[in-house]
Amino acid sequence: MVDEALSAGTVARRLGIAVTTLRTWHQRYGLGPSQHIPGHHRRYTTADLARLEVMRRLTADGVSPAEAARWARQAPEPGSARTPRPVGSTKARAGGGTTIPVHRAGPVARGLARAAMRLDAEAISETITRSIATDGVVDTWDDLLRPVLVGIGERHAATAALVEVEHLISRCVSTAFAAVVSTRPAPAGQPPRILLACADEEQHSLPLEALAAALAEVGVNHRMLGARVPLTALLDAVERTGPAAVMIWSHTRATADPAQLSALLSAPRRPLLVLAAGPGWRVDTLPAGVVHPGDLAEAVSLAISVRDSLGRPAAS
Repeated sequence: MVDEALSAGTVARRLGIAVTTLRTWHQRYGLGPSQHIPGHHRRYTTADLARLEVMRRLTADGVSPAEAARWARQAPEPGSARTPRPVGSTKARAGGGTTIPVHRAGPVARGLARAAMRLDAEAISETITRSIATDGVVDTWDDLLRPVLVGIGERHAATAALVEVEHLISRCVSTAFAAVVSTRPAPAGQPPRILLACADEEQHSLPLEALAAALAEVGVNHRMLGARVPLTALLDAVERTGPAAVMIWSHTRATADPAQLSALLSAPRRPLLVLAAGPGWRVDTLPAGVVHPGDLAEAVSLAISVRDSLGRPAAS
């Protein structure tokens, strides 16, 4: 059977490492692509990938790169006997609560989870940025980021560990989303169509940052207020900017006070649409007229509908 031909980017995503690391391993240790087709770049085969997986696992276990490369070059072909392990190396980290469960997510999510466990900010950022460029914000959030973030939460709930992992990947995600927003600025002088805010005392703002990036991607003008927005501050912002829609994010039941929504509905400059987003809200307690989007894609669709009903802003 002919080996699958893999590009350097694909291999890096599957392993959860940066492309620059992959190139270093090629140049220093000879763990490079072995498939060569005249007139084309060399490609990695499944056997190359297996050797690189050994390299990644051993270096993560604390083995020196040179020693890990020596063992990686001796690795058996895929499907044969199990991979050799150097004497004195630590136990493989494939279980025992030291991995991030991503359930049915694909190989890129597994690679991102491995990079997160190594606290490899470069690989994390590179994976997220590439995914946004190729798949867009919504698919990146649903198929790549949410499985890893949920897996970190599950592991933390079971072990009280991985706080440092959660902080690092959250910072990388925030930076990637901010880059999307900064490269698609709203027309100068245009008021925000959508106002985004976390509920009072709600500190989990990452999903709201994902929405801000997704709205920027489709050209919906918005304003982000961020985490822990007191009701008085939210009402002042609505009065000053007159948004067509307001979304309040609540991650937990403790911050999901329906009074915040009722106050928006009775505001002098009541928005056309009030949205309660996030798992904190109970649908059966929402005031009449409040919409509860089920996911990021639905929230974006609702925002586009509001924008289109008012007409697109004139180009600056």
